[in-house]
Amino acid sequence: MTVISILPNWAETGVFEQIFWFIALPSTVIFLVLLGMTIFGGDASDHVDVSTNVDAGLADGDSIPFQFLSLKNIIAFFTVMGWSGIGFIHAGLAPWLVVLLSVICGLIMMFLMAALFYFMSKLAENGTLRMSNAVGKLGEVYLVIPASRRGMGKVQLNVQGSLRTLDAITDDANPIPTHSIIEVLGVIDEQILLVKKQGN
Repeated sequence: MTVISILPNWAETGVFEQIFWFIALPSTVIFLVLLGMTIFGGDASDHVDVSTNVDAGLADGDSIPFQFLSLKNIIAFFTVMGWSGIGFIHAGLAPWLVVLLSVICGLIMMFLMAALFYFMSKLAENGTLRMSNAVGKLGEVYLVIPASRRGMGKVQLNVQGSLRTLDAITDDANPIPTHSIIEVLGVIDEQILLVKKQGN
């Protein structure tokens, strides 16, 4: 019975090809683990990113940076470099050309991985409500807003493509009744809208 294996016959494999096998196999295992943790919701810690202050930037509402050097991307580089190097060796290319082309393939994979996670992060970011996007918009009072910041009401307005019900206060001298049209003037404590009755 013939056993099919992707592993080479080490006795017949040169040192140059063995190096690529030693790069490809562990890198592939680690890459699959990281990818699985990412897909199934685990936190495949990417805290070794060369880019710093990413979390601080996100907290300030800045856009998510394009991270080229990260744990996932570096592992992807070695995975693709290893397998492409093995392929190029079996294609009969010169050693220097094998190294050059396998490194290029690895860098291309790094770029593709960085682009993939960048756009995935942007999609997630777009689904997160930024209260500042409500400033200047018109809405309708859902629950009476007491006058002069004496209490909190609720308003409904379209923010980021969906209708949302949000807490609101006003500096108006009179309460703003239900169904009134309001304009959002600002955001207080990043969670409460400051509004005025339209027409005031």
